[in-house]
Order: sequence, then C-alpha cells, then structure tokens
Amino acid sequence: MYDWAASAMQTTVMVAVFPIYFVKVAGAGLAESGATQRLATVNTIALVVIALASPVLGAVSDYGGNKKRFIAGFMLIGTAAVAGLFFVHTGDLTLASWLFVLALIGVAGSFVFYEALLPHLARGGEIDRISTAGYALGYIGGGLLLALNLAWIQKPAWFGLPAGPGLDEAARTLPARLAFLSVAVWWLVFSIPLFRRVPEPPARLEPDEQRGQSPVRMAFVRLGETFRELRGYRQAFLMLLAFLIYNDGIQTIIKMATAYGTELGIDQSALIGAILLVQFVGIPCSFLFGMLAGRIGAKRALFLGLLAYTAISILGFYMKTAAHFYVLAGLVGMVQGGTQALSRSLFASMIPQHKSGEFFGFFSVFEKFAGIFGPLIFAGTIAATGSSRNAILSVIGFFAVGAAILAFVDLEAGRREAAAADAAARPAA
Repeated sequence: MYDWAASAMQTTVMVAVFPIYFVKVAGAGLAESGATQRLATVNTIALVVIALASPVLGAVSDYGGNKKRFIAGFMLIGTAAVAGLFFVHTGDLTLASWLFVLALIGVAGSFVFYEALLPHLARGGEIDRISTAGYALGYIGGGLLLALNLAWIQKPAWFGLPAGPGLDEAARTLPARLAFLSVAVWWLVFSIPLFRRVPEPPARLEPDEQRGQSPVRMAFVRLGETFRELRGYRQAFLMLLAFLIYNDGIQTIIKMATAYGTELGIDQSALIGAILLVQFVGIPCSFLFGMLAGRIGAKRALFLGLLAYTAISILGFYMKTAAHFYVLAGLVGMVQGGTQALSRSLFASMIPQHKSGEFFGFFSVFEKFAGIFGPLIFAGTIAATGSSRNAILSVIGFFAVGAAILAFVDLEAGRREAAAADAAARPAA
C-alpha cells in the first residue's frame, strides 16, 4: 500500500502536472528554457542530497531498528512540501523550487527504508511476487489519482470548480493546486496501513558491536566495513553494477520520451494520454512479471524485459505518429514495472537482512545516479549526428552491457553469502 500511496507523488507531481505548472506558472516571466533549466537543477539537488545521505541513514536504521520511523519522517517532509505547492502562484519560482526539492527528498528518502523492509517480509520464493505486486499497486494508485487530477484540470466545471474566461490567477490555477493538495492527502492516508500492520524488523548487531553506542558513529563504522567487505558480497555488487547500467537506459527512455515525441510534433494531450496508458498497462503486466519469474526465474524474466527495451528503442527510431507513440507507451508499460521490481527483489535476495537499510541505501545511490550518463550520450549523439533518432538507438548499448554483467551474477552464491552474514549476526539487547 505504500507503493500505492507514494506513487501519486511520482505521477502527478514528478511527471505529469507539476513540471508544466512550474514552467508556465511559477516560472512565468522567464523564458521556457530558463524555467526548464531551473527544474532540472532542483531535480539534481534533491538527487545528490539523497544519494549522499541514503547509505548513512540506512546504516543508522539497521543499527537502531527504526526503519519505520525513518519512513514516517521522510513521508511527513514530503507530504508537507507537496501540500505547500497549493500556495505557489504566478512567479513564485523560489518557493516552488524549494518545496519541490523537499518533496523529492521526502519520497526518495522514504523509499530507501520502505524497500529495506522487503527482505524481512518476504519468505522463500515470495520476494519476486511481493515486489512486483508492490509496483502493480503503485501503478493503480498513481494512475487513479492522476486520472482524477487530469479530469478536474481539463473539465473543472464538472467538479464545481471555477471555469470559463475572465477568471483571476488564483481561480485559474485552482484545479492544478488542488491536484497537489490531493496528492499530499492521498500519500498520507494510504501510508497508514504500513504503520499499523507491518512489523518493525528487529535490530541485529555485528559480532564486534555493542548496544548503546552512537548510532551515527556506528553507521559510519558499518559503511567502512561494507566498503572493505564488498568482495564478500560480490554477487550483490555485480547486481548493483548491472542495475546501474541497464537502468540508465530505462531512465533515459522515461526522461526523453515526451521530449522526443514533442520534437516529432505529437500533441501534448496525446503525450499525457500515453503517460496514463503506461500506468494502466503496467498494472496487470507487473503481476504477470511476478508470475513469470516464478516459472522461469527472476533473472531470465529480467533478461526478457531488457530484450523488450531493446526492441522499444529500435521501434522508437522509426516512430512518426501519435499512434506509434501509443504503441511504444503500451510496450513500455508491459515491462517497466516488472524490470524494476525484479531488480529490487533480486538485490534484496542477496543482501544480509540485518543490513538491509544500509544496502538499500547503496541501491538508492545507484538508482539515483542511473540516468546521468544516458541523457549525456543522448545529447552527444544528437550533437554529433544531428538526429534524435540516432540518439534513441544509442540507448541500446546500456541494455546490452547491463545484460552482459547480469549474466555473471550467481544468485545462489549471493544468497549463500547473505545467509552466512545473517547467521554471524546476533540479536540486539
């Protein structure tokens, strides 16, 4: 249910509504390129903050046994910031920027500790099914609220909101600002089941640790040990490296798809419709990926997802019309949730449970930095060839290299390494 709750922030605020509001309303008076540049900058600031803080805070939560408190703290930061977007009006670029940074930190930070619960909750062969089910519920929750938000933004009179010509600025922007407020309420309310029903994993200590020491100091000690012991978790590290590379390709497609479609002259309403299509196609297909992983193994299912992304890149090279864009959106919806969910569950199965917060802190670092090199290569290919179509093909390299590294990951060896580390740990007093 936390996937359901927080995905509304990702669909409405991160992807569909707020970026347009940021450029058209908060950034009014600036050239569109200036507002877009500011939006990219605040995204980067939030990314760097979470990437630097995640491993340390993850280790603190492992030592202290307080993952749910960290989820609650970051969730409250995020919901308060998103609710604050209701008060952003024309020209409030600084306020919008700071609130957006806090909202991104809130959602990304909470997911570090939320995902760290996964290896504690799933037993045996359940981990792939539970992870993919989480993504599927995220698609449902985020998609439902986004559809409702878009309905009252495009047809405000249906919902008793001000409509028609001659409205003042506050009335004209009210539907979008109510959308932000609805995300905060949705995120907060649907987080309650996690806090009421999911148990806090017990803290476990390393053989050389004692209860009562400074959590922050012990966090840095643990991080230093993990860096030195990475060879002992070789399979988990290989999985992280493969994920960094192929997820760079996935994130490039996500980030550049609408810009590429706009360049080809596809209407904005068609682009937004395609975003909704991805959400709702992703619901059954995420469940199906979990079932497929149960039949052929998560690693093979992940290979199929990367092969599908390669095909999407090739088809994108030939795309010309809105109909083509909808077809590609449907294909992305079929594999996007499944590949990311299986990446999460594969990694979770190869890490020590008592260090899950710390390891998912590292996972967050790799996840946040995935997507840096892809757009750079995308832009470089355009500069070198003068063609966005050639840039679409350049993304295939990320899927090929990531799959090649993934092929060397020995899942059983990784699970044995994690089990041995857990056996050596002891319950905290």
